[in-house]
Amino acid sequence: MANDKRILIMGAGGIGSVVGGLLAEGGHDVTIVDQWVEHVEAIKKKGLIVETRWKKHHAKPRALHIYELAQEDEPFDMAFIAVKSYDTDWATMFVKPYVDPVNGIFVDFQNGINDDRVAAIAGKERTLGCIITISAAVYEPGIGLRTDTNELGYKIAEQDGSDTPRARELVEIMQAAGDTEFTDDLWGERWSKLMINCMNNALAGISGYGTAETRTNTDTRRIGIQLGAEVARVAKAHGHKLHAVLGLSPEAVIDAAEGRNIEEVESLLLETARKAGSGGVPSFGQDVRKGRRTEIDFLNGYVSDKGREVGVRTPFNDRIVQLVHDLGIGFEGNPQHLKPLVDMLP
Repeated sequence: MANDKRILIMGAGGIGSVVGGLLAEGGHDVTIVDQWVEHVEAIKKKGLIVETRWKKHHAKPRALHIYELAQEDEPFDMAFIAVKSYDTDWATMFVKPYVDPVNGIFVDFQNGINDDRVAAIAGKERTLGCIITISAAVYEPGIGLRTDTNELGYKIAEQDGSDTPRARELVEIMQAAGDTEFTDDLWGERWSKLMINCMNNALAGISGYGTAETRTNTDTRRIGIQLGAEVARVAKAHGHKLHAVLGLSPEAVIDAAEGRNIEEVESLLLETARKAGSGGVPSFGQDVRKGRRTEIDFLNGYVSDKGREVGVRTPFNDRIVQLVHDLGIGFEGNPQHLKPLVDMLP
C-alpha cells in the first residue's frame, strides 16, 4: 500500500535499483540518485526494468544525476543509503541537506556494519538499519536484477532496538519490495548477515566463481566455513546475540569449523546455492569483474579489526584481506588465488 512519504535512494546499484524499482511500482514516491550517467539516463527515458526469478517489472521511479539533486526544494522524508561501504560518509553528508531536518530518517541499506557511520553524520536518533537478505545486481543501464529466491527479503530495526511507529511504517512500505519484518536486534542481525557475507563474497571475487559455485565447490565451501566461524566468534566476544541467516545457525558454523557436524552445514550451504541460482554473483564478485575497488576492508577486514580488539584470532579473514590487497584493483578472479587459503584448511 502506497503512502505519501518522499523516498530518496542514494545509490542505484543492485539493491538501490531493485528496491527503488519495486517501491515505485508499488505506488511509492521514489527518487533514485546515482553517478552512473548511462543508468540514470536509461531510467529517465524508458523507466527501470526489475527482473526477478518470478516476474519482470517495469517501474518508473524518478531518477536524478548526482548534480541534479541540488535542484530539489521539497525535503525528502526518508533517505536510503545504498552505496558501497567506502562511500558511506560522503554519500550521507551529500543527501543530508535534502532530508526533512525534523522528522526525516536515514536508513542504512548496505553490506557490512556502517550504521554508526551513518548515525555520526545524520544523527543516531534519525538512523535506522535494513538487513538485506536478497541478492541483486545491475549489469546494464536501466535493468536491475534480483537473482535469489529467498522468502524473506529485509529486516528493519532501530539502532537501540526499540519498537517504533516509524520502524513499523517502514516495514509496511518495504513490503512492496519483498517480504519484510521488524527486528529488535540490529547489531545481532548485522553480525549474522556479516557472517554470510564473509563466507562468500571475497571468495567469489578472488576465485571468479558465482554465489552458487562458491558454495558447491568443496574448497571454497570449507574455507567459507572457517571464515564464518571466525566472524561468529568475534561477534560473540563483543557480546552480540547471533541469529540464523539463510537457515545457517552461527553455532553450527562454529561447530563445523571445529570438525563437528560438518555434513549438516555443508548440506545447508548446498541448499542456499540452489536458491541463489546459477546467475547470482555477490557484490564483491561484481566489483572484481568490473575492475572496481572492493569492500574487503569493510567486510573481512572489519572482522579482523574487531577480533584484535577482543583478542580473538581471525587467521582466515586476515589472510583473505591480505590476498585481496596484494592482488590490488583490477585483478581477474581465478581459482588459483585460493591456494594460500586451501593450504590453511585443517
